[in-house]
Amino acid sequence: MSNKITIDDATFEEAISGDKAVIVDFWAEWCGPCKMVEPILDEIAGEYSDKLILAKLNIDDNPQSAANYGVMSIPTMIVFKNGQKAKTIVGARPKHQMLKELAEFIG
Repeated sequence: MSNKITIDDATFEEAISGDKAVIVDFWAEWCGPCKMVEPILDEIAGEYSDKLILAKLNIDDNPQSAANYGVMSIPTMIVFKNGQKAKTIVGARPKHQMLKELAEFIG
């Protein structure tokens, strides 16, 4: 299985339930900062493919999951470990800062 997946409301729970850390990127087509953070997340997912999965969730098409986890602004990245919410990162960040935020999951 690729470590970069697209999920929706129907596949959300299954996607976050594995033993690898899953970064769910809540985004939308119209969101400029989402487009800025996307290549950074792709790069990190590629470099740490043995430790994490990047799951993209378009909030316009899948409002239920965003509502369930209280996502009020995007981009919001929520890291899940064993199906449990472990960390929330709100807003675009440069790669070095994103790596610092994710250190406990990729270290």
